[in-house]
Amino acid sequence: MLTLGKPLVMQMIVPVPDTFSFDLAISFLLRSPRELLHRVEGNKVFKALKIHDIIILCSIELDKNGLCVTFPVGNPNAMQKKELECYIREWFDLETDLTPFYEMAKKDALLKNLVVTYRGYRIVGQPDLFESLVWAVLGQQINLQFAYTLKQRFVERYGEQIEFNQQKHFLFPSPEIVSTIAMDELLALQFSRQKAKYTIGIAEAFKVDEVSKEKLKGLSLQEAKEMLMKIKGVGNWTANYALMKTFRYPDAFPLEDAGVHNAIKNLKKMKAKPTLDQVKRIFKKYKGWEAYATLYLWKSL
Repeated sequence: MLTLGKPLVMQMIVPVPDTFSFDLAISFLLRSPRELLHRVEGNKVFKALKIHDIIILCSIELDKNGLCVTFPVGNPNAMQKKELECYIREWFDLETDLTPFYEMAKKDALLKNLVVTYRGYRIVGQPDLFESLVWAVLGQQINLQFAYTLKQRFVERYGEQIEFNQQKHFLFPSPEIVSTIAMDELLALQFSRQKAKYTIGIAEAFKVDEVSKEKLKGLSLQEAKEMLMKIKGVGNWTANYALMKTFRYPDAFPLEDAGVHNAIKNLKKMKAKPTLDQVKRIFKKYKGWEAYATLYLWKSL
């Protein structure tokens, strides 16, 4: 573990679109006190990233020029800065033009008030596809806070870390490390046998290059889903979730998601949750923007 303690030095600015709310992004990042992959302190977000085998700690805050990114120690070179900016732009979903979505949503009974209340809310993502898939598997069929508990134990046990100002900042475990883990080790962390098996299997698929972020780039949603669903444990919901969070496929739609069903039930004041056919009919109006409709319905909860 590397321990750091020098003052922050401003290094770069990442421009943001007008329709971007850093406050809403931070509110999402604060969902669980067990989260170890970033740290929020006031209006700053700290994130450790590994670029070309070097761990870099970033501090990110909003100023009048955009996202001000500073580095507690060291000075990343031009190539590293470029990759860091790409990661941050992906993480905070800064490339998506939300104007067409807002134009559509303001005419929709379910979404029109949500897009006003939460204007600038974007898909705070997981640019690391491996992390996205494992996190989706951890969250299957359990409540969110226990999923965070499993993730916390997993990251503390197998993730690299860097320390600054007596605070530890963690990286998500790599596929190379996870592929070597014995199932009993994960069972000891209270993983179910199924989650342990799927987590190790996903890591092995990445290790042998059966799947990678690069291989999915440029594919249609259906093609990308088919590639991911070849991995044991990655079903329709998991594939859609990962493609939504990692690639921002705007039409990625976790149809079976309980949160979406509950949000529709609440907003429409239904006595029972909608059927899958009812959800499909509602989402026909959102064609091409299913992921963002899902995001705002989740936010309504």
